[in-house]
Parts: sequence; C-alpha cells; structure tokens
Amino acid sequence: MRGRFFLDTNLFVYAFDDLAPVKQRRASELIRDGLAERRGVISFQVVQEFFSVTFRKFPESMKIPDAQDYLANVLQPLLVVHSSEALYSEAIGIKGRYGIGWYDSLIVAGALSASCETLFTEDLQHGLQIGKLTILNPFA
Repeated sequence: MRGRFFLDTNLFVYAFDDLAPVKQRRASELIRDGLAERRGVISFQVVQEFFSVTFRKFPESMKIPDAQDYLANVLQPLLVVHSSEALYSEAIGIKGRYGIGWYDSLIVAGALSASCETLFTEDLQHGLQIGKLTILNPFA
C-alpha cells in the first residue's frame, strides 16, 4: 500500500482502549504511520465523533488540555476532508447505491473525495470495493 488511506473514528477510539490491547496496538500503529508518512487522512466527522466518545463514553473523560494537545498534534495534521455540499451529495449517492448507513456513507464519501486507496474501518464489509476505494478491517 503506497497511496493515501482514510482512518475511521473507531481507530482513534481503540488507540485509547486499554481493554483491547491488540486493537489498541494496531490502531496506534496505523495512526503513527499515517502521520509519519503523511498518507493518513480523516474528515471533520472523525474529529467530531472521536471527541463525542472521549468526552462522554470513556470511563474517565479526556481532560481538556489532553484533548487540545491531541487535536493539534494528531487529528489536525490528518484532517483533510471538510463538510461541503459536494460531500453530502456524494454521501447520499453512496447510501442509495450501497445501502449503507448515513454516517458510514459520509466516511466513504470523505475517503473518495481525498483520493484514498484504502479505508480502514471495522464498520463496513472487509474487502468491499467502492470505486477505487478498498475497505479493510485492520483487525481482521
């Protein structure tokens, strides 16, 4: 794999999940590679979902200074895809063609709009091809 890859929200959540050490290790590895090689991509949606989980659903909420640091040093450098009418339109088309959920359709549309070759997620069918995008479960 040499091209860009999109990292779904679940990878960032697993990077903080001490109860799933194998997934934590793999997720952290993909995030590090995405940053180091400048091939990792996320969308505005990933940032929103990640902080929703870290502020509400973790046993201990992420502290505000830690959130600011993570945003500046991890999420912001990966943030390539922002909301737009074109992105929403593409997501609607993907939802209609593939019958996947709205938020997953937005993730796929974001990956396609950033010209990613791979979308790493455990939320969609492993090996599914949507256009030039291959969906891979990094934990499979």
